[in-house]
Amino acid sequence: MPKRILQGVVVSDKNDKTVVVRVERRFAHPLLQKTVRRSKKYKAHDAENQYKTGDTVFIEECAPVSKDKRWTVVSTVAADA
Repeated sequence: MPKRILQGVVVSDKNDKTVVVRVERRFAHPLLQKTVRRSKKYKAHDAENQYKTGDTVFIEECAPVSKDKRWTVVSTVAADA
């Protein structure tokens, strides 16, 4: 079974070897057909503590690392410069 990969923004890097990533999804409201934004926070494993608040990163699901850490940071999104 393929592992899910999500894109989000790092909102906290205060924990050791852990970052909190906010992932936003957009969908059409079932009745009103208006675009709705919903976000969810995931704790992801960052072994080298290299990602900082504000970075846009890709996270991939993995085996549980701790009680509530089931994701690991794969890479950062390339800047469009």
